[in-house]
Amino acid sequence: MAAVRPAIPNVPDPACEPAAVTIVVCRSCRLRDMPADGVRPGVRLLEAVSEAARNTDISVKSAGCLGNCRRGISVAMLRPGGWSYLFGELEETSADDILAGAALFATSSDGFMPFGARPEALKRGLIARIPTFDHLKDLP
Repeated sequence: MAAVRPAIPNVPDPACEPAAVTIVVCRSCRLRDMPADGVRPGVRLLEAVSEAARNTDISVKSAGCLGNCRRGISVAMLRPGGWSYLFGELEETSADDILAGAALFATSSDGFMPFGARPEALKRGLIARIPTFDHLKDLP
């Protein structure tokens, strides 16, 4: 039996008080054909996202490994009261898309990142959407 999602509009709400969003960048990510030594693309993406998030309310952290190695450079997004997201197949140049997605997520009134409004990199790169413990009580 498929899980039923509540019928709540999934659109950004400009009147919504922005929620605190945290972006977690995997710093060990590298491309499959890349040698294991040297500066990894995950580190370069971390630097770009950190710079792009400067002077915003978006927090940027790093993780040693997000365990998504076969899907390329990976990022997680979290916010209080919202589902968490894991994205892969990102590029070192994806910082602007990641920040745009985080801004959408921050102003979502239902705790979901609106799919239709996401940058293309976050549409095609979605790996998982993970419910909060509070959302689990609404699932069958």
